[in-house]
Amino acid sequence: MRVWPGSPHPLGATWDGEGVNFALFSEHATAVELCFFDRADAAEPVDRVWMAEATDRVWHAYLPDVRPGALYGYRVTGPYEPANGHRFNRHKLLIDPYARAVTGSIRWSDELYGHRVGDPDEDLSFDTRDSAGAMPKCLVVDPAFTWGDDRAPRTPWNRTVVYECHVRGTTMRHPAVPEQLRGTYLGLASDPVVDHLLGLGVTAVELLPVHQFASERALVERGLANYWGYNTLAFFAPHTGYATGGLGQQVDEFKSMVRTLHRAGLEVILDVVYNHTAEGHQLGPTLSLRGIDNAVYYRLSPDDRRYYLDYSGTGNSLDTVHPRTMALVMDSLRYWVTEMHVDGFRFDLAPVLVRGDPDGQPSAFFDIVVQDPVLATVKLIAEPWDVGPGGYRVGHFPPGWAEWNGAYRDCVRRFWRGDAGQVPELASRLAGSSDIFGANGRRPYASVNFVTCHDGFTLTDLVSYERRHNEPNGEANEDGSPDNYSRNWGVEGHSDAVRVQRVRDRMKRNFFATLLFSQGVPMLLAGDEIGRTQAGNNNAYCQDDETSWLDWDIEEPGAELCAFVRQVVGIFAANPALRRREFLSGRPASGAGMKDLTWIRPDGEEMTDDDWADPENRTLGMLLYGRAADEVDPRGRRVRGDTLLLLLNAGPRARSYTLPKVAEPGRWEELLNTARPSPFPRAVRAPVVHLAAQSTVLLRRAE
Repeated sequence: MRVWPGSPHPLGATWDGEGVNFALFSEHATAVELCFFDRADAAEPVDRVWMAEATDRVWHAYLPDVRPGALYGYRVTGPYEPANGHRFNRHKLLIDPYARAVTGSIRWSDELYGHRVGDPDEDLSFDTRDSAGAMPKCLVVDPAFTWGDDRAPRTPWNRTVVYECHVRGTTMRHPAVPEQLRGTYLGLASDPVVDHLLGLGVTAVELLPVHQFASERALVERGLANYWGYNTLAFFAPHTGYATGGLGQQVDEFKSMVRTLHRAGLEVILDVVYNHTAEGHQLGPTLSLRGIDNAVYYRLSPDDRRYYLDYSGTGNSLDTVHPRTMALVMDSLRYWVTEMHVDGFRFDLAPVLVRGDPDGQPSAFFDIVVQDPVLATVKLIAEPWDVGPGGYRVGHFPPGWAEWNGAYRDCVRRFWRGDAGQVPELASRLAGSSDIFGANGRRPYASVNFVTCHDGFTLTDLVSYERRHNEPNGEANEDGSPDNYSRNWGVEGHSDAVRVQRVRDRMKRNFFATLLFSQGVPMLLAGDEIGRTQAGNNNAYCQDDETSWLDWDIEEPGAELCAFVRQVVGIFAANPALRRREFLSGRPASGAGMKDLTWIRPDGEEMTDDDWADPENRTLGMLLYGRAADEVDPRGRRVRGDTLLLLLNAGPRARSYTLPKVAEPGRWEELLNTARPSPFPRAVRAPVVHLAAQSTVLLRRAE
């Protein structure tokens, strides 16, 4: 095999039409060996190349005889000194951090560890067994793809409705998806799924992790798997398990999925995990970054560099203070936008990325992202908490970022559960949470509102269980959050009792209506619209089976609920007052005497301080003045909306609401009533409306 010097840029394996340039950064390595294999499960390489060139600590070589489809991995030589943060072990085959594709899953064995598993010295010992036979291999790919006229939908934030889903679980049980496509990228882009998404009215799919990930050894040995995918192995590679088969198909099939969804007007947002990797703590395996340069890529304890600073709860945290680690993250993000055409990212445990080091040096993550011309064009969403000190950071991200609003989720759940004293906070959440996001020029769409997500109860389980039931996970039912603010309405779990089922169905409608009629960006959890249950498991991260897969055999209650969700999403899309670009002020709108927002009590008058202070109040009216809507058309002309009155009653008794006075003449009509779902609108002829116990009503003022 011919070996030419090549170039230190770009990192990874780059096919240029004549050969492949290989480049790998390692600051502390003393030698790097590039190994080629003829099979994904091969234990012995068919060729080896010592990378003699090292420019600015980037080891590189150009191989004119290598073609796309070649399988490769690295062996890196350097000091094995855990106390100094170094864990080089040339006996371990390593995944290229910039690999564009990986062949498949890890086959767990003791050979994968840099130390001798079970040795009394633990990770201070050194293992000399070869790990290649148990490791997946990297794949050289040809990036060419016919994108044609693909265009990003560029849906404005205030018109965005997010649908959080799992590539595999969404289609595994879908009877209309061809069997060979179920559980794959192409299955998610199949006509039945796209038609369902368009019918719901959502504008973006947010995919649980699709970077190549690994299932932890402990899970595999219990017969389980890391279903969610929050255990990244390669930041540039689409997960092989979601392809229909064949080496390298995952790249083109992912691109095909994106192009199909774009053609339907749907954005693609990726849930990305840059806070940690699959290598775990000091007793974890040596799979990639640990063996390439542990001291560069991971946050190590300043007291003893043998150990990791763990802000992720998984054993390690990436060190984004180091410029090369930051470059890895940024290069990956840009790659997924420019080469894979995705429209945004949701950052798992995002505070890990912005933490400084123990010596006080800050991470420049925010500064680097905000000036990046590629990332400036996409949606950026933070999960604004981690497990480190001061890790709950809701509202602390800068302009340009949206955040999962955990405060919204908890408050709305407590209100509809019937907890006392929730009305004041609920008002803030309905109005866009300006108390959290109003600073620094941020807008209502900084708040991604949700009631359920992948992590926790489904909506059906939220109204069916008061305790987690995670026994199938094999962790003594101690995993998952014990605080769910849920209510079972009389029976724990499934019930055929008509009374119980009736109130549960109404509560699900209440949650959907509250979510879609709140200011901010609504996010739906896949399957909630058809009544999906996980049998009370609120941490189904390891359940790659019917527990997690969507059941598309929709019975009548599920079909009715799905129709209701279409209705409320349609109302959201049709009414500018529900999707403001600026925060409501509670002051008179320009040129009009009415406030843009008025909080209404049952007698039709504005709420007083005494009303707000009443802990037993479980009723709230929200009057949105239509002429104060701030929607504009493409030419910047203001679009006038209708005045809306949202009434919520979480109490056990019905209430009567006197309709408030509105400046302009007109008539009220009922757009929605969760106590009696039926075709709307319906004219309101009396000055008083009936608000059933535990129900929501939305009225529109037609001038």
